[in-house]
Amino acid sequence: MSDPIHHECGLAMIRLRKPLSFYQEKYGTPLHGLKCLQLLMRKMRNRGQDGAGMATIKLDHPPGKKFISRKRSNKSDYLDDLWRGVYKRFNELSPEQLADGEYLKKNLPYTGELMMGHLRYGTHGSNDIETCHPFLRQSNWKTRCLIVAGNFNLTNVNEMFQELVELGQYPKEKSDTVTVLEKIGHFLDDEVQRIHTWHKPDGHTNIEINDIIADELDVQRLLKRASKKFDGGYVMGGMIGHGDAFIMRDPAGIRPAFYFENEEFVAVASERPALQTTFNVPIDAIKEVEPGHALIIKKSGKISMEPFIKKLPRAACSFERIYFSRGTDRDIYLERKELGRRLAKAVTKAIDYDFNNTVFSYIPNTAETAYMGMVEGLEQELTKWKKTAIKKQQKKGKNGIGKILNTKVRNEKIVVKDGKTRTFIADTSSRDDMVSHVYDVTYGIVRNHIDTLVLLDDSIVRGTTMRDSIIKIVSRLKPKRIIIVSSAPQIRYPDCYGIDMSRMGEFVAFKAMEALLIKNGKQKLMKQVYKKALQELKKPDAKQKNMVQELYEQFKYEDVSDMIATIITPKGTKPSVDVIYQTIEDLRLSCPNNNGDWYFSGNYPTPGGFRVVNKAFVNYMEGSTERAY
Repeated sequence: MSDPIHHECGLAMIRLRKPLSFYQEKYGTPLHGLKCLQLLMRKMRNRGQDGAGMATIKLDHPPGKKFISRKRSNKSDYLDDLWRGVYKRFNELSPEQLADGEYLKKNLPYTGELMMGHLRYGTHGSNDIETCHPFLRQSNWKTRCLIVAGNFNLTNVNEMFQELVELGQYPKEKSDTVTVLEKIGHFLDDEVQRIHTWHKPDGHTNIEINDIIADELDVQRLLKRASKKFDGGYVMGGMIGHGDAFIMRDPAGIRPAFYFENEEFVAVASERPALQTTFNVPIDAIKEVEPGHALIIKKSGKISMEPFIKKLPRAACSFERIYFSRGTDRDIYLERKELGRRLAKAVTKAIDYDFNNTVFSYIPNTAETAYMGMVEGLEQELTKWKKTAIKKQQKKGKNGIGKILNTKVRNEKIVVKDGKTRTFIADTSSRDDMVSHVYDVTYGIVRNHIDTLVLLDDSIVRGTTMRDSIIKIVSRLKPKRIIIVSSAPQIRYPDCYGIDMSRMGEFVAFKAMEALLIKNGKQKLMKQVYKKALQELKKPDAKQKNMVQELYEQFKYEDVSDMIATIITPKGTKPSVDVIYQTIEDLRLSCPNNNGDWYFSGNYPTPGGFRVVNKAFVNYMEGSTERAY
């Protein structure tokens, strides 16, 4: 992606089903579970650049001994720093001590049977250590201790915060993570107290009741009560002090979650290949956490998949498939190739089948798989063209068939990502000029003023990198024409479920639509829709509609693409620039199981999404840059 955007976090959880001594005997270290968590997080490092954290719980640890350990880091080398801190104490031990699981659990932190890790991609707010997950809610009652981490954004944090206040709480800050922690924590306290009150008249001691609570705590009931008003995309992981744990997934399945279990482990991760690599298991051993369900792991190690909220129509995030998740997942790899393949016909038409004078390439690095699919599609289109051209030659009785057969797709690596270019000069023009050189090009392949250059990107969000860097640098190759191809459709609407795309005016598609309104003398429609959006915001979320869709309906899809091409073309660029976008229809056919496309279509999967899009448009019209949710 040429325009980097912050996106979904990564979550990992492991429950060891055997004593630490078992892992010493089988894997050569009682810290095997800890190393598995480290590898899971390492294999999902694409899901966080702002920080990381982990926490562990020791089961059946005696009173007076620390049974919860937590470590977080927000340094530039956050993952390395995190695990350096975790392993620091172990480096001082003798080989005999390192091999003794019972000794480690008794004397060292991070040696619990239940553990959770988190990689943070912050969408809003500060990036200090306190914003890193997991979050911890402590109590002297083991059954009331709660650790929470997640990959989520909720659209109605203000409403939920007010509920906490009305319950008599005094939250220390207004953020979705703290709000979720305290909401679940409130009902955890309530469930624990209910069980305690029920069994106390039977003559049990408080110590005995603690064990009863651990057995009888109904995590499904707890999550049902806590999540009634959750609106958003989320996967949340929780560990309760006595040893129960859960992973809950939003009712539309917006955010991803997968799990694996055998007699030794229960493990959860945001991406399937991370589990496959860590535990060396085939793809069919990995299951998906069902939308609207919680994977509940009891202290005993027993697991169950339980519904906790009414399911919604599936709307799994399609951006996971286009860009966010690593392409090592079999299905994602094939889907990205299909996204590219489906663009081949439009690209072939755009170059008028002139393969001899066209060079094809891509914007590194995440567009590479889609590009492979596009090349395969182009070769299929070229084969069709060759058959037709040969028949025409034969009818005319002319030679030249050899030349036709020798025509090929000129597949080259033209654009090279050259890392981050830092500048120490304060003046803006010098700084912008240096930043524009984040990409470099391969010289001498594109023939001056003869060849058309086709470049595939996986999506174009703001268009600024395309304008200020890519098109500028490839123009130096002096192509006759530049065609930018996006394997994702036009991003028209804000996201509120995890991606950092909340301000309407940042989208190049929105700017293009507004420019078309002005060009066609329809700019008054902006004020009309603004008034409608204000009226919508007075309604309950469930009754609101996306008013911004009315503006896009004024123009054909291709008209918006053409205006985007104008916007991203730097002044003084000599080659003509065109843009081809994936259609929403082909996106859905390419990624049939991840049909969440609200940022492209404006069709939000939860009521809060419609409030957010109307609020984002109102903010734009009022000149406000505040968050729309």
